Amino acid sequence: MTSSSQATDTTDAVTITEAHLEDLVRDACAAPSMHNAQPWAYVYHRRSGVLELLADAARTLPEEDPRRRALHLGCGAALFNLRVAAARAGLHAWVSPLPPATGGDVLAAVRLRRGEVEREAATLHPAVSERRTNRQPYAETRIPEVVRDQLDRAATAERARLVFPQGWHYRMVLDLLADAEAGEAPGHRAEEQGWLRSEEGETPDGIPRGALGPRMREGEAAVREFGEHPDRPWADFEREPQIALLLTLRDEPADWLAAGQALQRVLLTATRAGLSAAPVTRALEEPSLRWLLRDPSEGPGHVQMVLRLGYGPPVPRSTGRRTPAEVLTVRD
Repeated sequence: MTSSSQATDTTDAVTITEAHLEDLVRDACAAPSMHNAQPWAYVYHRRSGVLELLADAARTLPEEDPRRRALHLGCGAALFNLRVAAARAGLHAWVSPLPPATGGDVLAAVRLRRGEVEREAATLHPAVSERRTNRQPYAETRIPEVVRDQLDRAATAERARLVFPQGWHYRMVLDLLADAEAGEAPGHRAEEQGWLRSEEGETPDGIPRGALGPRMREGEAAVREFGEHPDRPWADFEREPQIALLLTLRDEPADWLAAGQALQRVLLTATRAGLSAAPVTRALEEPSLRWLLRDPSEGPGHVQMVLRLGYGPPVPRSTGRRTPAEVLTVRD
């Protein structure tokens, strides 16, 4: 299946009621983002029928994400959720990434049309509300090869690759992830702490401390510590965590946006297959470590995300979400 951003718009626009538009945006806002910052906003233009996806400049992470790469990934994930919601409603979301005639904070323009629906995307809709970031220990059960292939095909559909490192590469990735956790910069730590919330529902964004998961007593899982929190319990994690790398051929803003869409397709596909997942981003915040994560024998590519995957216990949704009223502006 080709990405909607590569298609040609040959169908007629549809009239979208504000209630329908809010439903689409609500599903889009269920996407993951670094520290649950939710760095997106939407502007709908009634006359043209164009829905613009914008970066919310107030929700950037200047210490940990100075190039706004993670911001683009989060917005790309929200964009894919929007495509899924549109497909379920019998619409096709024709996406034009980074429209050159608009300002720098406009990341994509979306036109909702009748026409060929992304049928595979529509089947993923139940997973939009079911997906969770699961920071609990996972079972040692190996992910079947057929499921790994499904995840790789999900990434490929969005012009990315998903690689499960093996052998020396696997060992190196684990070591780099551990080094990144041990060497967190003070500025990064302060910014991270600013997005932690004392309890669920305190704000519609950020990460409640109850969602951080336990501290690792034994194991080699890539677990973000989020600083010292003495009230967090200890637990044994996987001895052989299952790690996947999401790569794109290039490393420009358009590629980051595409990587976000690939990431969300992978996460929804994993959710449908009964898998748990957690992003591992610390090493990606250090350019030197990020470059070392890739395996040169796999060919050219840039690592955009590291995922810890496996079979974990069910976890409730504990992170808040901003409402359509908070992120959506409607103009004539």
